Amino acid sequence: MSSAATESPVLEVPWGEVWGQPEAVRMLQAAASDDAASSHAWLITGPPGSGRSTLAYAFAAALIAEPGDEAAMRQVLAHTHPDLSALRTEQVVIRIEEARQLVERAYYAPSTGRHRVIVVEDADRMAERTSNVLLKALEEPPERTVWILCAPSDADLLPTIRSRVRTVRLREPEVDDVARLIALRTGADAEVAEQAARHAQRHIGMARRLATDADARARRDETLRSVLTVRGIGDAVEVAARIVQVATDDAKALTAERDAAERADLLRTVGVAEGAAVPPAVRSQLNALADEQKRRATRSLRDGIDRALTDLQSLFRDVVMLQYGRADGLINAELAGELSAVADRWSPQRTIAVLDQLALTRRNLERNVAPLLAIESLLITVASGRTP
Repeated sequence: MSSAATESPVLEVPWGEVWGQPEAVRMLQAAASDDAASSHAWLITGPPGSGRSTLAYAFAAALIAEPGDEAAMRQVLAHTHPDLSALRTEQVVIRIEEARQLVERAYYAPSTGRHRVIVVEDADRMAERTSNVLLKALEEPPERTVWILCAPSDADLLPTIRSRVRTVRLREPEVDDVARLIALRTGADAEVAEQAARHAQRHIGMARRLATDADARARRDETLRSVLTVRGIGDAVEVAARIVQVATDDAKALTAERDAAERADLLRTVGVAEGAAVPPAVRSQLNALADEQKRRATRSLRDGIDRALTDLQSLFRDVVMLQYGRADGLINAELAGELSAVADRWSPQRTIAVLDQLALTRRNLERNVAPLLAIESLLITVASGRTP
């Protein structure tokens, strides 16, 4: 049994939601209790789903609230405390205007708390120009202001940023530990929770979704099985279109309800009754909201395609494992028969060529290549073993 499964749970506010990271919790608890030993800027790194943001807000609560002030701590955890500023982009990148606004707030003195805390959840989504906006605030930190940046790894940030932060690296939990957590939090039966944790590759948020959404599990299974049927260019084009359509539909489902609620809230705030004509003075606000929602939809679509690529990566990772005689530890154990057939039919070099093309597809998408073209190119490699 792994250490995460045997460790004593941390239950006190604000650390109660932090799971499986006892070393990081101990470090940040000590820093929050000793201002002299604490740093003015922190970077929390770890794989997606490891709990970077959860830990960041727990640390923020401990920094802002006086010891034992659970009401203030819960305010921070709810993102409503006046001394907390947070940035979580729902767009492809963090805009430079958002970074400038955050830096301005960093120079305000705390209003009620011990510190003012700035949390940037997606620091890896800052372009170099945007990162340089933060750099000055990190070089000349305001008194009693603490920055907490979150990113998958420190390599995702500029060296000039990395040199000015103290890094906390989170560990990746084991599949069995994630499965137990998901079963506990969602009520899913043990078999579904284990499959979800394995398919999500230990990403806690994705494992929760797979465990509680049968449609999401079915879509994932359909995507992987359809890729295994690709034999030629016609198949590649058809399956690529299906993958992009599934990601598009998923993104719309995730954002449509929220978009409608935001529009209704805005109209209610400015005093426009439901169904009434929108005054010209309000239209600019609605247009600005629509633009923001479009950017969020683009991010949601990119995230959906990235999840599909992660699933495909796990598929061909399993094929390589089988080609080298490792049948244990398959991520997609339910497809063992189909994967064994591919492993027998292909050479290891062909499988590695597909994995290389997967990595190239990710880079192309980051450069704004059209998703459909990028996926088609990937699946042509799957069909032929050769890069188009």
